[in-house]
Amino acid sequence: MFDHSFPAPTAALPNQLPPMFVNAAADTSLAFVLTTPDHSLVAAMSGTARPLVLDRFASLAEAMRGAIVFADQFAFDARPPMLAILDRDDRLVLAGAATDGAVAWCHPVISAAEARAVVTEASQLRAQVSRAADWKKHGLSQRLRQRADLLEARLVDPLWRAFAARALQVAA
Repeated sequence: MFDHSFPAPTAALPNQLPPMFVNAAADTSLAFVLTTPDHSLVAAMSGTARPLVLDRFASLAEAMRGAIVFADQFAFDARPPMLAILDRDDRLVLAGAATDGAVAWCHPVISAAEARAVVTEASQLRAQVSRAADWKKHGLSQRLRQRADLLEARLVDPLWRAFAARALQVAA
């Protein structure tokens, strides 16, 4: 049943990491991890896609500054990369899209009811992505997928919601 092998992509992916982030710090005692999604075909097809660790930081403020450094050094393609800051237990602390040397952080949801509404809307957008792809509307499907990603970036872990909202107020 699983006797088909899938070729590993040999060409470089357009979202290659800048040189300073290729060897992310291995110090797992640091509390915050800056990540970006793994868009490799092999990971997606095998179901083992995990976020790529860009760097580790001791504080949320340092992680936010690290994200801005990443945004400064990254060569962007048509779709801005999503960045996420996770705690050491892999809980989402903050997420946003890197664009032109800045990070557009997504404000976290405030309540469980708002989180349910965000999940519902993101699910509807993902269904529209599938239909748009079936109709060969690739530009539309890419925009809908990005909108769904930005909505899901608001789904900060309940433990971090108030803290992340306050950090965004301080940073502004």
